[in-house]
Amino acid sequence: MDIKEAILTRRSVKHYDPEHQMTAEEVNMLMEHAILSPTAFNLQHWRFVNVEDNALRQAIREASYGQAQVTDASMLLILCADLNAWEKDPQRYWRHAPKEVQDFMLPAIEGYYTNHHQGQRDECFRSAGIAAGTIMLMAKGMGYDSCPMDGFDFDKVARLINLPHDHVIVMMITIGKKLQDARPRSGQLDLEEVFFTNTFPEQTK
Repeated sequence: MDIKEAILTRRSVKHYDPEHQMTAEEVNMLMEHAILSPTAFNLQHWRFVNVEDNALRQAIREASYGQAQVTDASMLLILCADLNAWEKDPQRYWRHAPKEVQDFMLPAIEGYYTNHHQGQRDECFRSAGIAAGTIMLMAKGMGYDSCPMDGFDFDKVARLINLPHDHVIVMMITIGKKLQDARPRSGQLDLEEVFFTNTFPEQTK
């Protein structure tokens, strides 16, 4: 499947075959491509929790208001991010770069993130969001469907997965073999309503 077809056919599927299992090789292929997603300053601050334990899945389903996709999908992936990745041995993110690049980037990282808590959080969400798009398109290319989720109790799920105190949960993604097609697109806006040239149009009163 080419990238255009994957974009056109990717939908948020909520009904999965609970008997289907992804192989370890498929999971690794999916995630090896996910971590090629771009991140600010190359911090790679996303962290991914693949929930395989059935009892834990059931507990997360209860924290997700009973949504069956949490337990029925072949893969339940929780996308998290490390808010403080920027200060945890940051030279490792640039270890293969020329020295002059390292000498510029490492102080730049420190200068941008120090005492910039909103920036830390914003970049985590941006980076994890980019990774989520990569994951869903890669899954589609592999013959799987997916659904991004934020319909759950974030605090409960954080406790269930033992989320570190300096991490945040961004979203969950379910991945698997669909049993039902997604509903037809319900109200896609026309391109001219969301895509502008140079500036926003003048607002009329």
